[in-house]
Amino acid sequence: MSLVSGSDQASAPIAESATAAALIRVENLWKEFPAGSEGLLSRTRLTVKAVAGVSLDIQRGETLGLVGESGSGKSTLGRLILRLIEPTRGSVWFDGRDLSTLSRAGLRALRREMQLVFQDPYSSLNPRMKVRAIVGEGLEIHQLARGPEKEARIVQLLEMVGMGADAMNRYPHEFSGGQRQRIGIARALAVNPRFVVLDEPVSALDVSIQAQIINLLQDLQEKLNLTYLFIAHDLRVVEHISRRVAIMYLGKIVEIAPREEIYANPRHPYTRALLSAIPTIDQKVKSERIKLPGEMPSPVNPPSGCSFHPRCPYAEERCKITEPKLEGARGTHKVACHVFPAQ
Repeated sequence: MSLVSGSDQASAPIAESATAAALIRVENLWKEFPAGSEGLLSRTRLTVKAVAGVSLDIQRGETLGLVGESGSGKSTLGRLILRLIEPTRGSVWFDGRDLSTLSRAGLRALRREMQLVFQDPYSSLNPRMKVRAIVGEGLEIHQLARGPEKEARIVQLLEMVGMGADAMNRYPHEFSGGQRQRIGIARALAVNPRFVVLDEPVSALDVSIQAQIINLLQDLQEKLNLTYLFIAHDLRVVEHISRRVAIMYLGKIVEIAPREEIYANPRHPYTRALLSAIPTIDQKVKSERIKLPGEMPSPVNPPSGCSFHPRCPYAEERCKITEPKLEGARGTHKVACHVFPAQ
């Protein structure tokens, strides 16, 4: 794959701890979903711990890649940041504003600045709406443009994502998967957001189309000064688009570092296993495949200590008892591991 690298709001309290560069700050974020009870007569309520104490920052203008297996909590974290679902506890700050303190009107106004591009371009577009209505819906809701001005804005957005004005009067089923994803991106950009969560935006597309969409996203980021959270399970794609990469396992961030550090010097055994699974045709690159035993434990009853220890080939006794903290020696590369701490 060849890729080109590269109102109420005003009154909301400002986070004293937020750095000047951080657009998004997540602090000890948890999300637990009810999962019934242990038995028919049991009063013990079970919960799915989808996100378990995540803290991270996303700097202005950067792309943070979020990687992990299916079921690790990546998409849930993205929706928590956008406050599409309410956290069990913890907080999310956007540009110094605590989202939990915003009124309904304030949160609605903030929606303009935070948008989502979905994974599946087939199901994320209303099949009964023409492209004109799909892309223009946000303009109507936020009263950004009407009449001829709205029509001109829709044409501009379509051209921005590589579509022509002739697409306006067609339905989603008349387009390919890549074209539909371009329409989804145009819809997200219609309200001039500053932050976009990209939830596996290319995983449903052919490899050649993936490259086109990634290049488009990079171009748009540069032109519009966008900040991305790029959720994916494909480390090859993440390597091309991300400035930093966070590895998620069973609802927790186990490693986060600049892209070059993650790929050249992975510390956590889970990160090493993911990287070893990347296929390559380069005969000069010979890496031993790390095969992890078993499957990811249930988030209903996660293991004690380090959540990865049942599958880790390097686990020690302390890994079964004490949960490692996400920390780093130099600050930029953080790892949650007793055996292989950050250097």
